[in-house]
Amino acid sequence: MINIDQNSYFWQYLSDGQKGLVEEGLYLLKDLKEHPDAKITDHSYLVFPFAKAYEGFLKKLFLDLGYISQKEYEGEHFRIGKALNPHLERRLRKWSIYDKISQNYGSKNLAENLWQVWKEGRNLVFHYFPHNFRALTLVEAERIVDEIISIMQEAVSLCKLK
Repeated sequence: MINIDQNSYFWQYLSDGQKGLVEEGLYLLKDLKEHPDAKITDHSYLVFPFAKAYEGFLKKLFLDLGYISQKEYEGEHFRIGKALNPHLERRLRKWSIYDKISQNYGSKNLAENLWQVWKEGRNLVFHYFPHNFRALTLVEAERIVDEIISIMQEAVSLCKLK
């Protein structure tokens, strides 16, 4: 079971909305553990509140690091998947948050981990591909949730956010 110290700087960094999503996600995980006989074939729903919190977290992180403006943060047009994608075309690289994180935090590790968790925890879970219907087992869902929480904690720590 995922355990989050509510006195930690990581928890304090999250917005109230993000905390609420994490708490709801933890409730869903706990509820499923208390009802193990549930006949559920796809546990993607367990990932959703954490993935949504992660999206909000990334926008807040990018704002606090000065990578996006308040207008982009509040707007409906900023796309994390595009800004964090390490495979952007050369002409779009000046907007690459992946590159900025890689340059400002000493290596590609943080940027790559943020991207991989975004891709694994959101894109591959919530997009429907007719040729590859992906249903998550409980173990897979818990692993993805753990990765989301871990990368958020790592980013807060490495970026030394105030």
